[in-house]
Amino acid sequence: MKRIEANLIAADLKFAIVSTRWNHFIVDRLVEGAELAFVQHGGNTDNLDHYLAPGSYEVPLIARRLAESGRYDAVVCLGAVIKGDTDHYDFVAGGAANGILNTSLHTGVPVAFGVLTTDTVEQAMNRAGIKAGNKGAEAVLAMVETVNLLRQVKSATDR
Repeated sequence: MKRIEANLIAADLKFAIVSTRWNHFIVDRLVEGAELAFVQHGGNTDNLDHYLAPGSYEVPLIARRLAESGRYDAVVCLGAVIKGDTDHYDFVAGGAANGILNTSLHTGVPVAFGVLTTDTVEQAMNRAGIKAGNKGAEAVLAMVETVNLLRQVKSATDR
């Protein structure tokens, strides 16, 4: 069996990051982690554009327009939805997840779901770099690998 894996080299990649203003004290850390991971893997900050959406519910529409533009190899969506006392959390988290997935499937452009969905602020902070790594960095690395794997798939299917 032939095993095909992608590399984690971002040198020639152009990414868009869509992050939220809501919960910015958490999301800003995700954005910092995403940018750092992109640069540490050979990416140039000139090839990284950052768009700010009001909240996680609005992220999928912005991501879809960016993916459809043809300007980006991938779109990274970053946000934080923290559970409260109402059903609002379920609608926002579910809508963001479904919208981001649909964006990727309908455009063919890889789109990362880097929207934290947590029960507490503490859990969100931990996932934004305090304890459990930085999910913004992880989202960028998943997109670097996905874009490079898709290039290999294209090369194999063009033969």
